[in-house]
Amino acid sequence: MSTSSAPQSVVTRGADIRKTFLEFYAAKGHRILPSASLVPEDPTVLLTIAGMLPFKPIFLGQRKAEVLRATTAQKCIRTNDIENVGRTARHHTFFEMLGNFSFGDYFKSEAIAWAWELSTEVFKLPPERLVVSVFREDDEAFAIWHDEVGLPPHRIIRMDEADNFWASGPTGPCGPCSEIYYDFHPELGDANIDLEDDSRYIEFYNLVFMQYNRDAEGNLTPLQNQNIDTGLGLERMAQILQGVPNNYETDLIFPIIETAAKTAGIDYHSANDKTKVSLKVIGDHVRSVVHMIADGITASNVGRGYVLRRLIRRVVRHGRLIGIEGAFITTVAETAIQLSEAAYPNVRDREAAIQAELQREEARFLETLDRGEKLLSDILAKGINPISGADAFVLYDTYGFPLELTQEIAEERGLTVDVAGFEAEMEQQRQRSKDAHETIDLTVQGSLDALAEHVHSTEFLGYTDLVSTSRVEAVLVAGKSVDAAEAGTVVQIVLDQTPFYAESGGQIGDRGYLSGDDLVIRIEDVQKESDFFLHYGRVERGTVTVGDRVSAQIDRACRRRVMANHTATHLLQAALKKIVDEGVSQAGSLVAFDRLRFDFNCPRALTAAEVQQVEEQVNTWIAEAHPASVAVMPIDDAKAKGAIAMFGEKYGAEVRVIDFPGVSMELCGGTHVTNTAEIGIFKIIAESGVASGVRRIEAVAGPAVLDYLNVRDAIVRDLSDRFKVKPDEVVDRVVSLQGDLKAAQKELDALKSELAVLKSDQLLDQAEVVGDFKAIVTILEDVSADALKTAAERLLQKLGEGAVVLGSIPEPGKVSLVAAFSPAVMAKQLQAGKFIGGIAKLCGGGGGGRPNLAQAGGRDPERLPDAIAAAKQQILDALR
Repeated sequence: MSTSSAPQSVVTRGADIRKTFLEFYAAKGHRILPSASLVPEDPTVLLTIAGMLPFKPIFLGQRKAEVLRATTAQKCIRTNDIENVGRTARHHTFFEMLGNFSFGDYFKSEAIAWAWELSTEVFKLPPERLVVSVFREDDEAFAIWHDEVGLPPHRIIRMDEADNFWASGPTGPCGPCSEIYYDFHPELGDANIDLEDDSRYIEFYNLVFMQYNRDAEGNLTPLQNQNIDTGLGLERMAQILQGVPNNYETDLIFPIIETAAKTAGIDYHSANDKTKVSLKVIGDHVRSVVHMIADGITASNVGRGYVLRRLIRRVVRHGRLIGIEGAFITTVAETAIQLSEAAYPNVRDREAAIQAELQREEARFLETLDRGEKLLSDILAKGINPISGADAFVLYDTYGFPLELTQEIAEERGLTVDVAGFEAEMEQQRQRSKDAHETIDLTVQGSLDALAEHVHSTEFLGYTDLVSTSRVEAVLVAGKSVDAAEAGTVVQIVLDQTPFYAESGGQIGDRGYLSGDDLVIRIEDVQKESDFFLHYGRVERGTVTVGDRVSAQIDRACRRRVMANHTATHLLQAALKKIVDEGVSQAGSLVAFDRLRFDFNCPRALTAAEVQQVEEQVNTWIAEAHPASVAVMPIDDAKAKGAIAMFGEKYGAEVRVIDFPGVSMELCGGTHVTNTAEIGIFKIIAESGVASGVRRIEAVAGPAVLDYLNVRDAIVRDLSDRFKVKPDEVVDRVVSLQGDLKAAQKELDALKSELAVLKSDQLLDQAEVVGDFKAIVTILEDVSADALKTAAERLLQKLGEGAVVLGSIPEPGKVSLVAAFSPAVMAKQLQAGKFIGGIAKLCGGGGGGRPNLAQAGGRDPERLPDAIAAAKQQILDALR
């Protein structure tokens, strides 16, 4: 691609492009809003994948816009085409989308005119090198480009719905779009313009005209409020203005690539294509992982944590491919932080957490990478296509190779992987979501998008009122809007105002009743969909009809319990910061009526003493009776006062601050006690690890502590009665019984070993003679692993030169295997460790050991007979 004639713009640096875009639209009356977190509010996607995603509720009409015009630089991550990263000029996992948005204000004429002004007058792109596309039926946009902007008709390309009509899904908001393309080769002329030729044209600005609503029958009706949603790719504009052949060589990414190249001792520009691909992958992925961790994501085998782990391991492997043997990712991450900190200060604020997480994940993967690569190399050398699901699973489970990494390496050799077989191996062991939902579905709960046109948002009264008189705005049954519902029907009710708290911020929704003339609805849960509160319940008596006036009353006892648990969660975080580490930050929480759960970032387990200190500190604050101070203020003021915000949580311009002076101050929309003394007491139940670098504390507070103690008191009483001892003697009695059990188990194991020996002696007559060798390959029923090993050693001793392979099912769902080979057998290139490990795979397991004696296990007893048959055939063939 020729880039010698880059536009003569005074703006070329990536940071300046971002700043210029935002300031241009600010001058047009747009408010500059900060980038939303990569952890989206929208539950239908794992990560923020588009600049418009944070505004989805506004486009649906479910949330009122705080401003009519907005402009943002939004960080985004997409992994749906990760295999193209580094191989094409402009595919990325991490990218920045610059956008200007109108919420029912301006429309096509202004959006097009300003996009053209920005492109040609501010960024100085030559008009003769720009081509635009419009939807084939959008005569209005065509006329604006031709009559108002002045583009000749042959440079306005009409395209089909697949390319130039944006839709949120099968139903919902939609509309035509118009895109601006830059021509890298104007010398080829204007005849037969083909915008699909990405070697010549690059789309850098997309204007979406959201003007219709599509119903289930496909009918389009004009939206009451027409919106503008645009996106200009920062990396693409940087490529154009900096005159480089691809996005990777812009100043947004290339310094990271240079750092990686320097670490590897190579020069990017003189490197071969394969090396350049690896350097580009590192440059792209390091940006992704830095921003993901900065937004509170930690590596795991679940959801977005799995995406993070996969990206980190791709970085490590590509580092290995270019000759980097040791740890290096923190070095290149520092360059990424330097490049991003001016626009996204949280990457520097979270530098310690970013580097610690990367260091842990890299070290963990490097521990097994050598062995995993050797195993994979052996598998590939066999040339068997596809690679079995069992082999792919062993690489994943034992050596930490994500399936996609195994597929990528296999593809380099022209092989594939049996994905169905891999998933079958994984089925019983993992529960993870690896589908990043790379599309945005703007249809919510079936009828809600339609209701948004007619129903106002729900007003929450529950901070001060526990009862309200409310109007039924909507009744939903099985997700569909109905006019009325009779007794026995499970319903979702939307009210104009409510005292019921809707689940958010970790706190579950209130319970209670809606009642009226001969009407009772029991409410079991309340969920928030944008600005609607959905009251989930069952009509117990009467009929509920849209328009009814009802009395909404929460369960006060449940509210008191959840308030105690929620405030206790705040005190718990404060205690952890004070006693364990000031850097502790929340990674998730659950505040229920009967318990609380608090996840926090911490690289190690808490000691028993620390757990005790934390519990005592919380109870001290409770006893000190600290009063609560609740205030609503601008978010910048709250942060200036020291209020703690949760990473990944979305906050508005104004926030609610819960302050227990001298103890805790947090941004929180939940319900709380007015004084810590109302909590009563706090008790930690458990402390455990839930993911790499993430710990969890489970606890109870207030009345729930009494429930907890009552259950345990009942258990102690029951044990006391059963053991015929006093309650304080139960522990001693249990210890005594454990000793008796251990002695009995030891005696039983000895008897089993003796039985196994007796059984094995009976096998000597079944030994098969192969030349100078004897072989015994069979199943011994109900024999433990240790007894099986003893039997194999005894049999081999009596056989002399030969081989013994035994299998057993010591307990349901478990297979034990052992192989014992004599020196002469090993001389025939048979090694017990490698041999039994391969047989174990046939039973869904693995293992190994010494060349003369090895044990293994499996998880599929039904496959043991076939595995033993295969072992027998292999032994006999090898000894002949």
